Amino acid sequence: MAQGTGSINSDYRDWEWSADAGERARLLQSPSVETVPKSGESQGNGPGATSALGAVFIVVNAALGAGLLNFPAAFSMAGGVAAGIALQMCMLIFIIGGLVILAYCSQASNERTYQEVVWAVCGKVPGVLCEVAIAVYTFGTCIAFLIIIGDQEDKIIAALVTEPEEAGSSRWYTDRKFTISVTAFLLILPLSIPKEIGFQKYASSLSVIGTWYVTAVIIIKYIWPDKELVPVEIPTSPSSWTAVFNAMPTICFGFQCHVSSVPVFNSMKQPEVKPWGAVVTAAMVIALFVYTGTGVCGFLTFGAGVEQDVLLSYPSNDIPVALARAFIILCVLTSYPILHFCGRAVLEGLWLRYTGVTVEEDVVREQRRRLLQTISWFLLTLLLALFIPDIGKVISVIGGLAACFIFVFPGLCLIQAKLSEIQETRAISWWAQVGYGVFMVTLGAFIFGQTTANAIFVDLTA
Repeated sequence: MAQGTGSINSDYRDWEWSADAGERARLLQSPSVETVPKSGESQGNGPGATSALGAVFIVVNAALGAGLLNFPAAFSMAGGVAAGIALQMCMLIFIIGGLVILAYCSQASNERTYQEVVWAVCGKVPGVLCEVAIAVYTFGTCIAFLIIIGDQEDKIIAALVTEPEEAGSSRWYTDRKFTISVTAFLLILPLSIPKEIGFQKYASSLSVIGTWYVTAVIIIKYIWPDKELVPVEIPTSPSSWTAVFNAMPTICFGFQCHVSSVPVFNSMKQPEVKPWGAVVTAAMVIALFVYTGTGVCGFLTFGAGVEQDVLLSYPSNDIPVALARAFIILCVLTSYPILHFCGRAVLEGLWLRYTGVTVEEDVVREQRRRLLQTISWFLLTLLLALFIPDIGKVISVIGGLAACFIFVFPGLCLIQAKLSEIQETRAISWWAQVGYGVFMVTLGAFIFGQTTANAIFVDLTA
């Protein structure tokens, strides 16, 4: 299908923004995904170079991340192992469904990134809301990454530095705010400034290895616990019905790979919905085992007393856990620039559309604006990370936003795609798909509203 032919709601110049600004779409492709360039009529929507097995690996990598550290606490909030697993299984049906819907709408609209699919299928307002949501989500995730760095460095420093007995004798260079700031300025900021981040593409393998190692350590520590570990209370039921829903942000945050899924789909040798369904099912099952292993074993080890970051519950001098902390720090150091890059690209696209300036005309001012955007983003995320105590409070906010990427926008895309079909009669399958889309939007809006309200009125005011 040639570009611009047969697209759903393909005319999204309602604000007379520059169509050339759509070139920013390529910026949001996952650094580990090599896609076929969209430009060029002869290329159309041709196949990429990624095999089905390679696509599974990329989707797993996009889903797995530092969010797994919060899963034991989520199981505790949900009310135990049975409730936590049941909640995951129920949500997994819709998570996979959303990924398949996005692939279907990508084919129908001939667009290759998440936000461009929403723009083309749903129109101006949902498209802008989607781009703003991506920017806010990546901003919040960057804050969570800096908090995770501080958490792990606190434990590593505690194992390396022996403090004197006198009260108030903590050394200034071991202070959490100082260590986070030094790490961020020396390592994260230089990696965030470049215009392109192709050099980060091989960090994905390291991230997968790191998350698997953390999961293995948590499982082994449950099977062979430390002798000094005191038995703790293991909840078997939720404290209230709302407590179950409070675990949803962590699950949404953990399984959210939808934003990067569209470029992955278009990079496949067979970019078709049926093989893509097998790819995402396999990937989500793998992610399910990792998250469930971490959540169940971490929860059963520490019970109701588990920390929001499960690694904080282990002693500082535990060598295997210390290595897990080092892995997490390394993963986060390479992930922050990628998330920042995606958020910056969305902001850049919004700016170009608003001003009506083409990409070619804006080359001179791009570098100055990129530096300003990067430094402002970096300083704001660092400042918030220094004063937010744990990742649970951040995940409770951005996890609800992740539900929009998993449920709301795919649901809207499915509804609009089916309504755009020209049919004399509406078959039962048509009504079933529209109904499924409506249910996804309703469920996503409920999760977002409930968890965000709880985060604002309970967690952030505590």
